[in-house]
Amino acid sequence: MLKAVLFDMDGVIIDSEPLHYQAENRLMKTFGFEMTVADLEVYVGMRDPDMLTQIIKDYNLQISLPDLLSKLLHQKLSLLKEADAYAIDGIVDLIQAISEQKIQIGLASSSSRIFIEAVLEKLGIASHFHCVISGYEVERGKPDPDIFLKAASLLGVSPEDCLVIEDSGHGVKAAKAAGMKCIGYQNPNSGNQDLSKADRIVHSIRDIQLKDWME
Repeated sequence: MLKAVLFDMDGVIIDSEPLHYQAENRLMKTFGFEMTVADLEVYVGMRDPDMLTQIIKDYNLQISLPDLLSKLLHQKLSLLKEADAYAIDGIVDLIQAISEQKIQIGLASSSSRIFIEAVLEKLGIASHFHCVISGYEVERGKPDPDIFLKAASLLGVSPEDCLVIEDSGHGVKAAKAAGMKCIGYQNPNSGNQDLSKADRIVHSIRDIQLKDWME
């Protein structure tokens, strides 16, 4: 029985992956590196600390992780403030439909809580979520299942009664590792993502029919 729907944020609720790419590329340019979308899309769905730890190693950057995280967050918040950011088509209607069925709604995002709150405030949808979890608040980020298991625990539901909506390969793997059903949303702005482990793949949020998952 479907008792909770858990949403990823970036690329599912807001089409923010281009913003992330831009912020990450701006940051890397300060170190003399130009990164393509293809270079960066392998990190989609990961927490910034995990991504930047790997980048520091791969590019031999002479900077501490906390300093690099601070610089990246500054770039992202600045770009978000400047951007004409809108909820992805169909998301608000889907959230409303879920609410009408008295199904709990959670947000499980790899982004920092500061960035999550900035996005939800910009879109004006924070009140819809019964729990909001940042990937920074669990021991292991996606593709490990920790964030989804914590969301289920906070909502008081079993993993098998949860449906996850994700746009990244890392996120889909995390949802399935948690024992949850998962819809993979093929967002073209999220790059080349392997969503093959999802129970269903859609190319528009409007293709998600809640009745198909309530049995």
